[in-house]
Amino acid sequence: MKKKNNLRLQDPYLEREREQYEHPLPSREFILQILTGQGAPVGEEELLQLLHIEAHEEELFSRRLRAMERDGQIMRNRKNAICVMDKLDLVKGKVQGHPDGFGFLVPENGSPDMFLSEKEMHKVLHGDVVMVRQSGIDRRGRPEAKIVEVLERANNRVVGRLYEEHGIRFIVAENRRISQDILVAPGESGGAKAGQVVVLEILQHPDKHAQPIGRIVEVLGNYADPGMEIEIALRKHDLPHEFPRDAEKQAKQIPPVVGASDWEGREDIRNLPLVTIDGETARDFDDAVYCAPEKGGYRLVVAIADVSHYVQTNDALDREAILRGNSIYFPRRVIPMLPEELSNGLCSLNPQVDRLCMVCDMHISSKGDIGKYRFYPSVMHSKARLTYTQVAEMLAQPDGALAKSNAAILPHLQHLHELFQKLLKAREKRGAIDFETIETQMIFTDQGKIERIVPVVRNDAHRLIEECMLAANVCAAGYLHEHKHTVLYRIHEGPTPEKLEALREFLGEFGLQLGGGDEPQAGDYAKLLKSIKGRPDHGLLQTVMLRSLRQAKYEPENVGHFGLGYEAYTHFTSPIRRYPDLLVHRAIKAVLHGKQYNPARKWAELGAHCSMTERRADDATRDVEAWLKCFYMRDHLGSVFTGTVSSVTNFGMFISLDDLYVEGLVHISELGKDYYQFDAARHQLLGERTGQRYRLGDRVQVRVVKVDMESTKIDFVLDGIIEKPDREKTDHGKVSQPAKKAAKGKAGGKKRHG
Repeated sequence: MKKKNNLRLQDPYLEREREQYEHPLPSREFILQILTGQGAPVGEEELLQLLHIEAHEEELFSRRLRAMERDGQIMRNRKNAICVMDKLDLVKGKVQGHPDGFGFLVPENGSPDMFLSEKEMHKVLHGDVVMVRQSGIDRRGRPEAKIVEVLERANNRVVGRLYEEHGIRFIVAENRRISQDILVAPGESGGAKAGQVVVLEILQHPDKHAQPIGRIVEVLGNYADPGMEIEIALRKHDLPHEFPRDAEKQAKQIPPVVGASDWEGREDIRNLPLVTIDGETARDFDDAVYCAPEKGGYRLVVAIADVSHYVQTNDALDREAILRGNSIYFPRRVIPMLPEELSNGLCSLNPQVDRLCMVCDMHISSKGDIGKYRFYPSVMHSKARLTYTQVAEMLAQPDGALAKSNAAILPHLQHLHELFQKLLKAREKRGAIDFETIETQMIFTDQGKIERIVPVVRNDAHRLIEECMLAANVCAAGYLHEHKHTVLYRIHEGPTPEKLEALREFLGEFGLQLGGGDEPQAGDYAKLLKSIKGRPDHGLLQTVMLRSLRQAKYEPENVGHFGLGYEAYTHFTSPIRRYPDLLVHRAIKAVLHGKQYNPARKWAELGAHCSMTERRADDATRDVEAWLKCFYMRDHLGSVFTGTVSSVTNFGMFISLDDLYVEGLVHISELGKDYYQFDAARHQLLGERTGQRYRLGDRVQVRVVKVDMESTKIDFVLDGIIEKPDREKTDHGKVSQPAKKAAKGKAGGKKRHG
């Protein structure tokens, strides 16, 4: 016993284990230390003896070993001996499948991706977590890997289309990264017919000897059924779309009106003529605004629905809100973060009813600088539900019929517009980047298919509200930063050194320079954008500049928001539809009460999760829009359109069609008899023999030759090139016409601020 105690007492993490467990086991670190010290794989019985694990501890100790296996710290060899991963030169990572059958291992440690051959991919599905060993170098010079062990299976259910050949039934997954056909077990078709879209539960995962096998658990319907594209996207991206019973029950138990008990500790601002300004189809109104002149500037009041009053940390609604992360706005359908009783009811700032809100009350100088501000919970009463179109009309025609019918509100809207002009000047002074993009909206037939796609014209009312929300978000970040309270900041980092070098090389061909040296600021981008405005190649240059920047995300560590030019920025203004905003509200309330807010999970974990759910929602909406556009383009087979090269790849170029805002591919094999070299830095394909160049921003005519609904791909062939006399002088900045990047518009006209 003494010997056991002496060895266990050498565990450097013994105190930590004692704090966490009544009967502490050897720590993971100490187990690895002992295993490494043996210099060879160790059998489990031998390890039990080495660490003097007693009989009553064996089950718990085995659980710890299994957890270490799952986390890739140890593994068992063919003789079931325990090996230390670091000694085996094994790499843990996630499998990323490719539609063509091969794949990649994305290492957990951040090292370069490793190629997985089609043979290796037979053992796994996209998303699985595996251990690999480098087996060589592929023909492109990439490290090639061999799968040693599958640690975690990512796919329990798969949505796909049912096929039958020679009496054998199988599913082709909607997620094209799952390239293997999944066999349907005999008698497990669930009544589905060939060609239908189904959900399959995997019974047997693939290995090197066998295909995956499953059973059909849900029949969604026929491929072309109205709304099927959304049903597929929900399951393909594993989006929670049905509220659990406990969350529904909690939502229904909340009284539908503001009660007397809800008033405690709140300021009454029902006398302020607050109004909501949103898109025509919006149903959840989470922000209301009011503005009035005051000494030295303006008073701006931004009132935001007080969701945190109704959704408490770790209750049923909160747990579901974390899972969803955000509302998802599909064309014609919304998957809300919160049940409709809250999202469209009690937490929506509907007109002519009392509502609870959190207020950011600001003084903004006549130069557009934010001065003093304060946050407080209150009760408000929206005086009107206005749309962007209505506000723009009233501002443009103050003597018009609409303005006269809203005579009591009009002066406040005019004050808002005056303040907006000041905030725009401050934005320019700050150096925020203002990329010009085109948002689009799909107009549908009664059958649920696209009738046409139209651009959404952004007027001053859109930008006015955006500036008000930016101001409130900045105040929220400043307030929590000042009080040293952890929160999820909305961070946006500048370009990576590699992307910056590529951008400078590209700009150099046009005789342009980006200022700022090795660390350019947003102002340097803004200055360059301003200098190229009006050039025929403005759209091309803007697109390349935009693509040099990184993606915004949520993190507890504040590194500022590069694009907006803010030292600290967070999301405060949309707690109905974004979970990070709800966390910010809770943190502000905690500070107001002199406390610290501790969320249900660690801040860093929440940041990574919310960033993931945002990307997941974007991917799902892209899938739905791509399917709808494919269905729309089936009626245009053989038609000729004019468009712009929107992206260049090593396998061809994507063309965005004028007026239709639909994108398709001209494959490299359709570019003529030549070998084309892809130049990523110059965003071009260059013919070796002919010298023919195809570049981002070029104007072309194309013919629609194929629309594949299953892969949601549209294929074009070149029908002609829109020439200019100086076309071959594109190196000097003379491309034909600007390229415009069509941004994906959100149903309901919801505002997105950074």
